[in-house]
Amino acid sequence: MSVLLCSDPPGSALAEFLKKYGIELEWVADSQPIPGSHFGDPEAGLIDNTLLVRGDTPLHSALHETCHYICMDGQRRHNLHTDAGGGYDEENGVCYLQILLADHLPGFGRERMFRDMDEWGYSFRLGSSRAWFERDAEDAREWLMKYHLIDKNDRPTWKLRK
Repeated sequence: MSVLLCSDPPGSALAEFLKKYGIELEWVADSQPIPGSHFGDPEAGLIDNTLLVRGDTPLHSALHETCHYICMDGQRRHNLHTDAGGGYDEENGVCYLQILLADHLPGFGRERMFRDMDEWGYSFRLGSSRAWFERDAEDAREWLMKYHLIDKNDRPTWKLRK
């Protein structure tokens, strides 16, 4: 199985999707390194409010880095270059939010996000992203609600953490 890439059809809607959060999308030429990529190519990069991707960047990576931008506080966002930082609770919030946001990117959805996260090697205590999301992520959900990033019905508020 292969994961969806930014060059696949759902990726074509990415730039418009990111505007909801004030994030700009920058495409990097396929043969070039991705600036701001913490884990290296082909993972997405973050510099300021710009998400950098190539055609071979996994779509889940683009959403993961997007969620880091959403979940970090304003000071870290202001100084953002490559390393999103954040602690354990924030990382869990990022993973939970990327699953929710996948439903709002036409042609992606949480079912595909679960498969792609598992395929890529995200590691969860219960063995899969779905099991974690459905049975072990209440702390991540509460963290996102605490910062008003989702509502009590798991709907994104389309706001950044302050």
